[in-house]
Amino acid sequence: MNFPTYRPRRMRANAVTREFVRETTLSAKDFIYPLFVKPGTGCKDAISSMPDVFQYSIDMLEAEMEELRSLGIQAVILFGLPEHKDECGSEAYDDNGIVQQAIREIKRCCPEMYVITDVCLCEYTSHGHCGKLDENGYVLNDPTLELLAAEALSHARAGADMVAPSDMMDGRIGAIREALDDNGFTNLPIMAYSAKYASGYYGPFRDAADSAPAFGDRKAYQMDPANSNEALREVALDIEEGADMVMVKPALAYLDIMRRVADEFEFPLVAYNVSGEYAMVKAAAQNGWIDEERVVLESLLCMKRAGAKMIITYHAKDAARWLSAR
Repeated sequence: MNFPTYRPRRMRANAVTREFVRETTLSAKDFIYPLFVKPGTGCKDAISSMPDVFQYSIDMLEAEMEELRSLGIQAVILFGLPEHKDECGSEAYDDNGIVQQAIREIKRCCPEMYVITDVCLCEYTSHGHCGKLDENGYVLNDPTLELLAAEALSHARAGADMVAPSDMMDGRIGAIREALDDNGFTNLPIMAYSAKYASGYYGPFRDAADSAPAFGDRKAYQMDPANSNEALREVALDIEEGADMVMVKPALAYLDIMRRVADEFEFPLVAYNVSGEYAMVKAAAQNGWIDEERVVLESLLCMKRAGAKMIITYHAKDAARWLSAR
C-alpha cells in the first residue's frame, strides 16, 4: 500500500506536537468583558437570563476591577441603565450620567483598565429605540447623529479609552469622529459596530440593559441576517469614515461574515459573543448536556480563527480561569 509522504496524524500524536503546529491561540488578553452599571448603592443584581452576570452600582466596581485584573482581563465595555428615560435619551449624553460616573470610578480605582463605552440611545429612551423618532415611530437618522456625537464626546470627557457606536445609523462614525477631533480627542479610537444584524440572539441583553423596544423592532436599521455582501459595504463605509476597529455581531452564527471581513480588509476585527449565545451555553451546561469549559473555549477559539483580534464575551472570566489552569 502506498501512503503519502505527509501524514498529518503524526503531528497529532501527543500534546507537545499539537502545540507545535497550532495555528490559533487564545488568552485572557483577547477578551473584553461587558459590564452593566446602574444607579444605587450596594447593588450586584443577578440577571435571570444570564447566569453569573450582574448589574453593578458604581460603588461595587472596585471589587469587580480587582477580580478582572487578577484574571488578566485588560478591557471592559460599559452599558448603562439610567435613572430616568425620556424620548431623546438625554441621560446618555449627561456628563453625570451613569456610564460617565462608571468611567471615572474605574479610572480612579484601576487606571490601567482599558475602558470602552457603548454609544447608543436604546437603554436611555422611553421607547427603547436607538434614536429620535418621527410621528410614525421611524428613527430619524441625521438628528440621531447629533445625539450620538454628544454621547461619545461626553464619554471622552469622562475618561473613556475608546467609544463603540452600536446604533447602526448611517454616517455615525463620521459624525462622532468629527466631534471628537473638534474637541481635542483626536487620539481617541472608535470601535464600530459595523455589521450588526437584526438578530434573535439579543434577548437576554435586553433584559440586562432594560432596552427592549416598546413597539416594533429594529429591522429598519440593523442588518438583515440574509445578507453577506452588505456587511462588507457597511464595514468599508465605517473604515472610510474613521473607524479604528470594526465589529461583527453576533459571532457564532456569523463566522462566515467575520472571515469575509477579515480577508477583505485586513483591519482590526472584533467579535461580539452575544447574550443569547452565552445563555444557551449556560443553560445546556446547567442541564449537564455539554462540557461547558470545552464548548466555551472551542467557541472563542473559533471566533479568533475566523479573524477576530478581540472578543467581547460574557464568558471572559470563566474562560480566563480555565486558560490559566491549563
